[in-house]
Amino acid sequence: MSGHSKWSTIKHKKAAADAKRGKVFTRIAKEITISARSGGGDVESNNALRLLVAKAKAANMPKDNIDKAIKRGTGELEGGELIEAVYEAYAQHGIGLLIEVVTDNRNRAIADLRHCTSKYGGTMADSGSVAWQFTRKGYIAIEEEVDEDDLFLIAAEAGADDVEFGEITEIYAEIENFQAVQLALEEAGITMNEANLIFEPNNAMEIEPSQAVQVMGLIEKIEDLDDVQNVYSTLDVNDEVIAAMGEA
Repeated sequence: MSGHSKWSTIKHKKAAADAKRGKVFTRIAKEITISARSGGGDVESNNALRLLVAKAKAANMPKDNIDKAIKRGTGELEGGELIEAVYEAYAQHGIGLLIEVVTDNRNRAIADLRHCTSKYGGTMADSGSVAWQFTRKGYIAIEEEVDEDDLFLIAAEAGADDVEFGEITEIYAEIENFQAVQLALEEAGITMNEANLIFEPNNAMEIEPSQAVQVMGLIEKIEDLDDVQNVYSTLDVNDEVIAAMGEA
């Protein structure tokens, strides 16, 4: 998948930042609640929930917190109703942003977003002005060592669009093939560390590394907001950009 924005690099950088800021439990709890609400609270039948529970345990999230998050999703436990929303914005240098929000107060969430983007060099955008630059895709991350040839064949035969190998194996699939790819990997005994839907930029933009650092700075500020779950961008996060981020 030439030109994609190295989702794993952004995702794992974000996860490390979340852990450092003590936000990881809050973000995972929201994901668990939403997954339980949409697919039920049974981890055996709800694959997305099973992966999230495993993710929570790996982050040392207390079992009681996990159980409460599931029960909020199934309605067994009262709690503020969570609203999912996607907002559009532009970062510096024409980079488009899609911002996934999970909140119990939509007005607060959008007010915080407007303030943050304006303060740190971005602008909020009208609905539809950025979204057309992205395609919804299924994304799977595998951290265990795998036989690349075997995995590629399994994923491709199940309908995956692309498989990229590195420190983390990444698999991309169209939404209609996503479940089939997950099932094929499960049947082959391959452990998925992450399996969810992401927004893939149709054409990632290359800009100067110093400019990219500015954009990533804005993205990090947006990700700091309590209601923000994920930020996707049209920025091409290539090796030069990653190196520049490390030096900044």
